[in-house]
Amino acid sequence: MRSSFGYIVSAVVASAVTAAVFLFGPSTVQSGGGSPDEIARTVDGKPDFSGIWQANSSAHWDLLSHDARPIVGQPGAYPDVPVLAAPVVALGAIGWIPADVGVVDGDEIPYQPWAAARQQENFANALDRDPEARCYLPGVPRALYMPYKFQIIQGTTKVMMAFEFRNADRTIHLDEVALYPADAYMGHSVGRWEGDTLVVDVTRFTPYTWFDRSGNFHSDGLRVVERYTPLGRDAIQYEAAIEDPKVFTRPWTIRLPLYRRLEPDTRLVPFRCMEMAEETALGHLRKEPLVTRWEGKTMILDVTRRVPASEEELYLLQISGNPPEPTGDPQ
Repeated sequence: MRSSFGYIVSAVVASAVTAAVFLFGPSTVQSGGGSPDEIARTVDGKPDFSGIWQANSSAHWDLLSHDARPIVGQPGAYPDVPVLAAPVVALGAIGWIPADVGVVDGDEIPYQPWAAARQQENFANALDRDPEARCYLPGVPRALYMPYKFQIIQGTTKVMMAFEFRNADRTIHLDEVALYPADAYMGHSVGRWEGDTLVVDVTRFTPYTWFDRSGNFHSDGLRVVERYTPLGRDAIQYEAAIEDPKVFTRPWTIRLPLYRRLEPDTRLVPFRCMEMAEETALGHLRKEPLVTRWEGKTMILDVTRRVPASEEELYLLQISGNPPEPTGDPQ
């Protein structure tokens, strides 16, 4: 028996699709049927990316090649071999990040020296700093390879992307539009076709999003040039060239495939994380905090959370990716 939640989700997605078709132009050719190697095309002959997609990668943990490691670690019995930290030790193997190869060309992110140090700070303090943990909009390219589905609705002059995580969305403008007047978490996207590849130039970012859960970051000088190339009907080769002269010494590129979800009843099921992050971000403001003591089946652990020391720090919930401000006498 279908739940009322299922009906609500279906209605929301159906309404979004109807609105997108009305706003973005003629509907595209259906993607079903045909050979898996055959590229589905729209009525104007462009590759048809409409559908629901998802990355199958560990890039959301770390863009670079990495060994298995605890989500939250502490020193173990052997040097340089961390174990799960006490508050999460009951998770066992569930609490570990899987090892994987990276998705960055050359397996290196070319940070400037100050930025390399900032990345290590971010990595060591990811639970406090990662924007995903506090349910901020994920930014580009991170939204494309998070472990959540997203939907592409393609028209002749606009391409809309709707993401399960935080109900995020973005519009890729294929026509001429005015530049977005301010910085945005998801940036401002302008696209064009190069043969069968959709090329998207994304600018106007805030400095408050990360690339992954390992502290890799950028400033408001970020520019991302995406390339979506069909690998057949049900896969897209995704590339994102990253430029940020405030943070990196040279441009670098992410490269990974995206896969169409083929289940007949697949749909977006929104992951509305705002309520989920309230206790994490603001739980210390409770008159009687929820987390004071944790009791497990075979262990009792006292959990102490760090309370911000000042009112200014209390509301400093974001860490900018911009370089440090100059200090002292310029002479």
